[in-house]
Amino acid sequence: QVQLVQSGGGLVQAGGSLRLSCAASGSISSINTMGWYRQAPGKQREVVAMLTNEGITNYGASVKGRFTVSRDMNKNTWYLQMNSLNPADTAVYDCDAKSYYGVSVGRGQGTQVTVSS
Repeated sequence: QVQLVQSGGGLVQAGGSLRLSCAASGSISSINTMGWYRQAPGKQREVVAMLTNEGITNYGASVKGRFTVSRDMNKNTWYLQMNSLNPADTAVYDCDAKSYYGVSVGRGQGTQVTVSS
């Protein structure tokens, strides 16, 4: 199993930026893809961004061009850089490590992102 510890998040004004971090420990070699998800009140959890070990990225339509996912291999940490935030981005964000077969091998504790207008 993989243990994921998130940091970052908080309150920011519209137009601002935040960076979320997701530090992994444990069976890191089992991670093939790191996904970032979010869930707003009353809404379903949705995919924000994905990054594979091969460097392939995929972004949700609502964040494309504003969010960037990356990884620091030396620190075993993944990042979600969020720019041009707007109130619709307000949600609890979590990172979710996936195996090669798409099975979750670990999930972060979640962090609140609140964007004020």
